Amino acid sequence: MVELEKVSGKKPANVKTITYDGLTWVDIIQPTEESTRYLAEKYHFHSLDLDDTLSLHQLSKIEEYPEYLFIIFHLPVYDKETRVSTKQQWSVFVGDTYLVTLRPGALKTITEIFQQCELNEGIRREYFSQGSGYLLYQLLDVATDYYFTVLDKILSLMDEIEDSVFDEEIEVAKEVSILRRDIITQRRVMIPTRAIIIDLENKLKRFAKADLSVYFSDLIDHLNKICETLDECREIIEVFKDADSILGSSRTNRVTRTLATIVAIGIPFIVVSSLYSMRVILPGGIEKGSIQTFLILLLIMLVLTGGLLFILRRKHLL
Repeated sequence: MVELEKVSGKKPANVKTITYDGLTWVDIIQPTEESTRYLAEKYHFHSLDLDDTLSLHQLSKIEEYPEYLFIIFHLPVYDKETRVSTKQQWSVFVGDTYLVTLRPGALKTITEIFQQCELNEGIRREYFSQGSGYLLYQLLDVATDYYFTVLDKILSLMDEIEDSVFDEEIEVAKEVSILRRDIITQRRVMIPTRAIIIDLENKLKRFAKADLSVYFSDLIDHLNKICETLDECREIIEVFKDADSILGSSRTNRVTRTLATIVAIGIPFIVVSSLYSMRVILPGGIEKGSIQTFLILLLIMLVLTGGLLFILRRKHLL
């Protein structure tokens, strides 16, 4: 028999439950004080743990009690429009006959699993028959597998930026900075998550009918791969940042040298022509000038310009 409880009585509207084979999964989206009071009355969870489920600034942790485990996880959520990753907190209570999940609506993977369990008896049988510990493992496994799509997106962006960084016609400093921030956020979420799941394996055994060692070994392998890939991405993006900085400095230096060359060529002309443009009679001036005088002045300007360029070249300033 499967019991899909409907919202009635004191149960808040954001609380949904599925009961199968003696195990109840309580799923709460956007937990409120009303829903935590409901849990306090029904399961007698510690008040401090219930307060933590309402706070969005908790660290990942496991609290162990004689009757249940309380766990806080974080998962990264990527916004395609802003291209910014944020971490979303979700909490879990694990007992002998129940699994309670409290989460924001952004975690669509858990929503999909809950809906599948509602609609598909085969999935309910598979997930619920081995105990609450095994059901939690399934949630973590699906969430981890889903994260590989996020990781693939990061890797594809890395490839695009790699092609652009060494193209001097493209400015990629902003793109590098955005991706670098995203990678840092992902690492801040996934590395503590891996540590929590490694610690969770032994604590969860008492709530599972099946041996979870093999399952968690596979899950931890996936998390190790994710964290190692993020570490590699961080190192590569730092190389891209340094390369873009060096190439940008090189472009600036070339522009500076070009401007310096133009100035070096123009200074003698400006100085000599300025002297003879004053309303003062000078040797070779307008009062006593001729075409020969003009050519001599032009030659003087060219000689001064050539000498200045030669000196700058010898000093490796051009």
